[in-house]
This record gives sequence, C-alpha cells and structure tokens, in this order.
Amino acid sequence: MQKEFLYTEISNGIAVQIKNGVLKAGDKLPSVRTLCQEHQISMNTAKRVFLELESQSLIESKPQSGYFVSRFFDVKLPLAQISRPSLLADNKEPDELISKVYENLGKKDMTMFSIGIPSGCLLPQAQLKKEIINATRDLKEGGTEYEELQGNVKLRRMIALRSASWGGNFNENDLVTTNGGMQALSFCLMALGKPGDTVAIESPCYPGILQLANGLGMKVLELPTHPTSGIEIEALKKNLPKINICLLIPNFNSPLGSYMPDENKKEIVKLLSENNIPLIEDDVYGDLYFGSHRPKCCKSFDKEGNVLYCSSISKTLAPGYRVGWIAPGKYKDRILKLKLLHSTSSITIVNEAVANFLKSGKYEKHLYQMRRTLQNNYQNYVQTIAKSFPEDTRTSRPQGGLSLWVEFDEAVQTRELYDKAIKQNISIAPGRMFTLQDQYENCMRLCFGLPWSENTRSQLEQIGKLAKMM
Repeated sequence: MQKEFLYTEISNGIAVQIKNGVLKAGDKLPSVRTLCQEHQISMNTAKRVFLELESQSLIESKPQSGYFVSRFFDVKLPLAQISRPSLLADNKEPDELISKVYENLGKKDMTMFSIGIPSGCLLPQAQLKKEIINATRDLKEGGTEYEELQGNVKLRRMIALRSASWGGNFNENDLVTTNGGMQALSFCLMALGKPGDTVAIESPCYPGILQLANGLGMKVLELPTHPTSGIEIEALKKNLPKINICLLIPNFNSPLGSYMPDENKKEIVKLLSENNIPLIEDDVYGDLYFGSHRPKCCKSFDKEGNVLYCSSISKTLAPGYRVGWIAPGKYKDRILKLKLLHSTSSITIVNEAVANFLKSGKYEKHLYQMRRTLQNNYQNYVQTIAKSFPEDTRTSRPQGGLSLWVEFDEAVQTRELYDKAIKQNISIAPGRMFTLQDQYENCMRLCFGLPWSENTRSQLEQIGKLAKMM
C-alpha cells in the first residue's frame, strides 16, 4: 500500500506541475535514477511513475535521452458526440461503400488511413519468418497433418497463461482456436442465434460485425455509445426484452477507441446473465493499451460461463496469419461442433509458429514497443488535426487500439471527402460504413497504425484542406 501511495503521489505531483505550466513542453524530466534518489524509491516504482505519466500523454520518452514533457499534452479538440442511433434498425448495409474502400487494400502507392490494421513495418516480420521455418522443421510430417479439433495445445496454453494478466485465468481446455477473429465471432453468432434474432451492438461498430450479423439473417440493434466509455447501460436495460445476443468490443473498440470502465463491464455481465442473454466479447484490441497495465475484460467478471471471449493476433502481430481463439464458456460443445463442420482444423504450421513466438517472450517485447509507437502516432494525429482540420472538428479520445473517430460539421459529407481524397492516393473510412442506418455521414475513422513520417503528416494535412473546402 505504501508503494502504491508513493507511486501515485509522485506521478500526481509531476502531472500538476505540467498542467500548471511549471514544467513546459519539451522540458527534460529527472532520470529514473535521480527520481529514485530524490524520493527514496525503487527503480520499479520510479519506472511506474513515468509509465503513468506517459499513459496520460503528459510526457514522452526519447531513446538514449530520457523523458520530456510532451509536445501534445495541451492540444485539446472537442470530444465527439454520444451516438444516438434509431432503435428501429433498418439494416441498410452500405455494401457498395465498403467494397469501394476495401478494393484499395494492398495498393502500394496508397496512404491507407482507412484500414484498421498495423503497418507491416511495425511487425516483427523477420522473427516470424524464422518461427515458420522452425515449425516446418519440427512438426511431425512438416505440419501437413491436421491439428486436434480444439487447436494447437501449446498455443492454447500460452494464451491461457497470458489471460492471467487481466483476470481470465484460463487453462488450455477452456480455449478453441479459429482461423482469425472474424471466424471466432462467426462461430459464436451461429452457435447462439438463428435468423430473425436480434443482436445488440455498439454504434458506430466495426463493419465486419454488421455484415456478419446481416449475412446470418439477424436483426441488429445499435445502442447509444459514449466515445470514451462505451455503450449506455440504461439503453441496454430498456431494450433487454427484444435482445437475444449482445456483441461488444469493450476495450478500445473500432472506430471510437472507447474503453468501458470495469464497473460497467461488471454490471453488464451481471445484467445479461440474469436475463439469460449471452455476451460475445471481442477483445482483439485489448493488448494495445496506452496506460500502465492491461485492462480487464467482461470475461474477468463472468462466473456463469455466459461470456464467449474472442480474440486474435490480427491487430497485434500478423493479420495475414489468421490466428484467433474463443473461450466459449458453457457453449464450448456448440463451438466445437461448428468448427468440425466448417474448418475441422486450424492452420497447423502457423499456429505452432505463433505458439513458439509467444513462448519465447518476444511477443511481450514487441507489444511494448508497438504500444509506444501507436500512442506517439495518435498524439501526432491529434496535433496535426488540431492545426489542419476545420475549427469545429471533434474527435474521440482513444486510450488504446488503432482507431480515431473524427466528426465534422454536417456540411462535410465524408463519402464525398473520400472521393476527393482517393484522387490524391489517400484512403479514409467514411462514417456510414460503421452503421446499418442513415447516420454518421459527417464522420470518418482514421487508423493510426501507419508509420509516422512527413508524408503521413502531409497526407493528413491534405485531408484537412479538402474538408475545409467543403
């Protein structure tokens, strides 16, 4: 308790000095060693002080130089508004718009602000290649055989070990591997529902989830969502009688980047369990936190097996490897039956390679660096938007993940903005992609998983210029 008090007291003291202007942007802070000597604290406590200040975007580290007051802490943009979707879903899927945006995937000369995955240069490609070669050499029959139905035992064991950091406390028998996160969500929806059932989701929501639910013949109920804290619980309560399944991304969802507080997660899990409504939790962004610790999940509070926890490495390590998993709780038998029917086995070599990468400890090192990079990217985006976009622009304030939600005046229609930007080899994701209703036409999602450079800055500035012209 004493250590916790010291760490909080010291970080709060420095934060006050920064916010009051005693320490100014660019000022260098004492080193970790100096902080230890001044306050008679351990190295770990001192490092935790700096991590906490970094999580608040108050300071930034420079390799070989130390910690400095952030250049971005005083950049303030108005917060995006709470969404107010109609509760009478019309299921108008924006197929043509989604196809238009995604048809540019893979084009080398295109700046892809529109696609919510990390750039390849942020991923440990050389290390992953070695693991693929090792897996081919070490596996029986060179990896040409099927895995067992539940999936690679080593991979499931490593996922289970990592779950302890957020209170999952799985063992390998709790998990089923899948070919990517979307297959995990697909299995869950098919296991739980039927055509005509109603699925409650956040609004705006990741387009793949909307298309999946629509494709399965389900109705989608879009819930009012706060840009920082997620769905409004009162709206969920009012609509419980019409809901069959709930599907949420509580940690840094796309496109808002909202982060649901633990007390809300706990309340939602209890509420849905009492009403016998299963919760599918997509935690694909949970490892990409900007704070000092990994956030808990809804599954952390699940005592009845009512939460089906889904995740993957598609946003953190290797989108193309298609490695995902489910902790299906009491629905495990249904999930295994669907996996046997639809895929039989996950990809043997790839799952073994990923398992070995996780076991080596390299994944944690990679995540640490990637989180720092993404947070710096986000801060650079905000600074550029504040300088270059129309004055009344609003944004979300993600505390992790890959996505930033931008809200313009209603005069700026982002479908039209997309058409103008694409002529200059810039791709954005118009807001209408993230709903089945006629809304968010003045909004867009930007992915900050691109490497930051002068070209990235100039392309963002160009979007701002185009928006001002509109």
